[in-house]
Amino acid sequence: MSTPSYPAARAAAQRIHPLLTAHREQAARLDTPAPSPAVIESILDAAFWASLRREEGRVPKVSLAFVSQEAAGHNLCFGRPLPLDAASITRLGPAVEKPSIHLGVWPLNGTLAIWGTTRQIPPFCAVVEVIAPGLIVCKLSREDEGAKFANLAVLEGDSIKLIDESSPAAADCPSILTGLLADGPLRDTVVLPIAIAMRAHGRGGSLLVVPAGSDAWFESMTHPIPYPILAPGGETLALPGQHGVIEAIAGLTAVDGATVVNDRFEVLAFGAKISRRDGASRVEQVTVTEPIEGSPAEIVHPTALGGTRHLSAAQFSQDQKDAVALVASQDGRFTAFGWSPCREMVHAYRLESLLL
Repeated sequence: MSTPSYPAARAAAQRIHPLLTAHREQAARLDTPAPSPAVIESILDAAFWASLRREEGRVPKVSLAFVSQEAAGHNLCFGRPLPLDAASITRLGPAVEKPSIHLGVWPLNGTLAIWGTTRQIPPFCAVVEVIAPGLIVCKLSREDEGAKFANLAVLEGDSIKLIDESSPAAADCPSILTGLLADGPLRDTVVLPIAIAMRAHGRGGSLLVVPAGSDAWFESMTHPIPYPILAPGGETLALPGQHGVIEAIAGLTAVDGATVVNDRFEVLAFGAKISRRDGASRVEQVTVTEPIEGSPAEIVHPTALGGTRHLSAAQFSQDQKDAVALVASQDGRFTAFGWSPCREMVHAYRLESLLL
C-alpha cells in the first residue's frame, strides 16, 4: 500500500519555489540548479511522513539538503543510494541528529535519492528540516558558513506560513529594534544564535540590550542588582564564531531575573529585576507583528503575549527607548521588544518562526 501524499506539500512547494529563486537571483548564485516545485514537493512529502514515525521511540530530527555529491563537502557517500522516502529518513535519523549534518538528496537515474551525508553545503542551498511531528521548515543556506540558515517557510500540519522579513523591517519607521534585527552579520551570527540558545534551555528568560557607555538602564531596575558584573569586557560577540560566549550569555538568562548586555554584547548584570522608572507611565498597549506573509499588525495589552516577563520587557522598552528586550517563553515563543518612534508605542516582534 503506497503512502498517501502530504496534502500541504504541493501548495507549499508552489509558493516556496519563487521565494527560493528570488533569493538565489538576488545573490547572483545560479551556479548550481535550484529544485523545481516537484522536487520541493517530494522532499516535503517524505520529510512530513518521516516526522510522524519513530525510530526506537524517538522522532527523527533530520536535515535534508538538495545538493549533489560533487557540490557538497565532507561527504560520507553510501555504496548504494537510498530511496527518498519516510522509511529511509527514519532509519538514518539517529546518524544525522547533530546540527550541521545533512542527508544529501539529488536526482539519480531520474529519481530523487539519498546519496549520503554531508557536513558542508554550498551557499543558497535548499534545506528541509524535520523539527517535530508534523512540523517541517524549509530553509536556505547562507554565504557565511557560520550564519543561521534563512527560514523560507514553516509547515505545521495543513498550515503553511511563508516567512516575510520585510514586514518587521519597517523601512518607513526605523527603530533600535529594526536595526538590531536587520538582515546582516550581527543578526545572523549573534542575535538569532543567542535567541535560539535562550529558547533551547527551556526555562524562559529575558535579555536586555542597552547602549554601551550608558547607565540609564539602572533607572529601570530594582536595587540592589543581585549579580552585577564589576568590569564588563573581555570576550565580545562582535565577531562571528563565538559559540561558547553565545551559550554562556544564554545560560545566564536561565537565572531568575533579566540579563543585561550592552550593544557590544558584553555582560553588565544578570538576575536583575525590572521595575517601572520613577515618573514613567505604565505600559498599556504594544504593537505586535511577526515575519509571516499576510500577518497583520495588532495592538494588544502586553499580558496578551505572556506573563510577567513580557509585561516587564514591554515596560522596560517604553522607559528605555534606546534599548531592546528579548524574551523567551518556556513554551518556545520568542518576542523582541523595542520602542517604535513612529507608532509612539512599544513594538513587540514575534521571532519564533525565524528560530526553528
